[in-house]
Amino acid sequence: MHSAFAAWIGQPIVLQVALGDIKVPLRGKLLKEGGDTLRVRIGDRWDVDIYKTMVLAVEEDSMATVAA
Repeated sequence: MHSAFAAWIGQPIVLQVALGDIKVPLRGKLLKEGGDTLRVRIGDRWDVDIYKTMVLAVEEDSMATVAA
């Protein structure tokens, strides 16, 4: 059975993440899914693990396709 995150792997995304009472968007690329975590690349070189329980929503990063 595929998880809700499987389709987003390798895609530029915006995660809506809850940090206590604070909700923040986190823009990056979903690299892989572990048991309880997601590995997200922020910027060019910074890979972070985010607990799945902190993720409120996943959205396509529409800004990733905009040319500078």
